[in-house]
Amino acid sequence: MTPAPAVVYYGDDFTGATDTLGTAARAGLRALLFLETPDAARIERAGPLDVLGIAGAARAMTPEAMQAELAPVAALFRSLGACVLHYKTCSTFDSAPHIGSIGAAVRALRDAVEQPWTAIVGGQPNLGRYCLFGHLFAAAGAGGEVFRIDRHPTMSRHPVTPMHEADLRRHLAAQGLADVHSMPFTAASKDSDALEAALQRVLQPPSSATPPDAVLFDVGDATQLATIGQVLWARAQRHTVLAVGPSSVVDALAPALDSRNGAELAQRVVTPASGPVLVLAGSLSPVTARQVAAARSFDTVWLDASAMAQRDAVTLERHARDIANGLASGRNVLACTRSLDPLPLERGIDAQALARAGGELLAHVLALVPLQRVGIAGGDTSSHAVQALGAWGVSYVADIGAGTSLCRVHSDEAALDGLEIMLKGGQMGSDDVFERLVHGSP
Repeated sequence: MTPAPAVVYYGDDFTGATDTLGTAARAGLRALLFLETPDAARIERAGPLDVLGIAGAARAMTPEAMQAELAPVAALFRSLGACVLHYKTCSTFDSAPHIGSIGAAVRALRDAVEQPWTAIVGGQPNLGRYCLFGHLFAAAGAGGEVFRIDRHPTMSRHPVTPMHEADLRRHLAAQGLADVHSMPFTAASKDSDALEAALQRVLQPPSSATPPDAVLFDVGDATQLATIGQVLWARAQRHTVLAVGPSSVVDALAPALDSRNGAELAQRVVTPASGPVLVLAGSLSPVTARQVAAARSFDTVWLDASAMAQRDAVTLERHARDIANGLASGRNVLACTRSLDPLPLERGIDAQALARAGGELLAHVLALVPLQRVGIAGGDTSSHAVQALGAWGVSYVADIGAGTSLCRVHSDEAALDGLEIMLKGGQMGSDDVFERLVHGSP
């Protein structure tokens, strides 16, 4: 019988899920990302895993839909005997009470674990995400200026879940997590014994006080992450725990999990593409805009976002054939969603409908012309695009940059099995990430 993984994680969108997959693989852990909750036979065929991932789209769901989405994940975790259940959020924690609610996710998953409290890891330093005294800060692009999240030039204006509150305790309270205790970075800056002692004081208060429902761990640097991971893993081996946060949860646990197997840490680089490459850019962030501008090896096809969001079949067919014709002639194609209006985004466009249309477009193009490598920019677009392909899983191939991994598709369809795919959040990647997808790592 296949041994239980140490960690089961659910990614609330596909780009985030692949980032966690890459984090685990680069740490030498055996990891595989399933594109739906797998059954026992699929898990058995996958072989021994340290980290079992499930890619989802809860970030774009209502609380009611999230409950139905996460119930099978909770059941799988209980059946496997894993130690940590990780609900993987975006590193910017963008969410809202009515859509992608982190509070709703906790309510759906907490009965699957033994610990009565939830661990929330608040930062991911390798992506420029920091949590200090409960407040979240984020860089604007790779190596960019760091802003408090409610003043971030992109995340404060996100079209679906704008971040208007930097204090994650207040942000999560609006989603139903009213009692979140902040564990300051000063506690994790000492050592694991000091952090464990501080955590015990919080979770075992005097008889007159009630322990919190969740503990939010500040993260200022990678050293603090390792300390948090030691404490969480020691507790999880005694009683299973729910951990919420970005890929830094697995990053924190990885040093403790390294002793579980002898997997060799592979140095993997992106090789040049062996054929034409398609990139579908559904994100409208300034970071993606810079990447589009730097994509000199591509022919650009501008997509009519308004017509696509309205599921206009004629427009989808026309775009698919234009893209397929370019690829069939051997040219790389960059397909960008935008309105015909000169403004960056025409007001009134349904972002979710546009993302779903992007997935339909990708599936249509791949039916017209076989490809070996594609890239998707935009969290929601990536989620819907991969769902439209009908694959069952992805594994890590190589790192293209911070928060950006190249993966291999696993599918029962021979035409899709082995397809290399980059799934990139709108804020992730260097300016030349699309060029790297074509030409390989420098």
